[in-house]
Amino acid sequence: MAHQNQPKWKGKANAKVEGPKAEQVWPLLEDFFGLNKWFPTLSTCLPVEGISGQPGCVRYCAGFKTPVNNGEEIVNWTKQKLLSIDKTELTFSYSIIDGNVGFNSYVTTIKVVPNEDGCNIEWLYEVEPVEGWTQEDLKTFISSGLLVMAKRMEEALQSSAQTSASS
Repeated sequence: MAHQNQPKWKGKANAKVEGPKAEQVWPLLEDFFGLNKWFPTLSTCLPVEGISGQPGCVRYCAGFKTPVNNGEEIVNWTKQKLLSIDKTELTFSYSIIDGNVGFNSYVTTIKVVPNEDGCNIEWLYEVEPVEGWTQEDLKTFISSGLLVMAKRMEEALQSSAQTSASS
């Protein structure tokens, strides 16, 4: 295998959420079993074990497309385990513990960072090199997914704020 004995791939993606504050965005991310509401092309996110938002809980995610599917009708899936969560720092970490996308030793940390205009979502990741992928494929997959997630969260929170204002 060409990727064996290579250093892990590490990266960071950022997305800005305009308007909603970090405290409003956090509960959407903290819902560990609700990722399918936000991540593009992810059709399924189901609890496997534990209670959502508590370390040790596991979710099954399926249906997402990756940059290396090349139009093939493959149902990509992973099982992801919540490693830690800090509600004060608005951050959590999880790992992929099983799946068919070739992510070995994948660990990510997601953090919501307040700013003047709303907040930023940071997604830091580390994974062993993935067969059939480049580091740029992974960066694009995570960055583009995070941008869509941030936009969906922004729209959902602005919509709910308008609904409550008109009530």
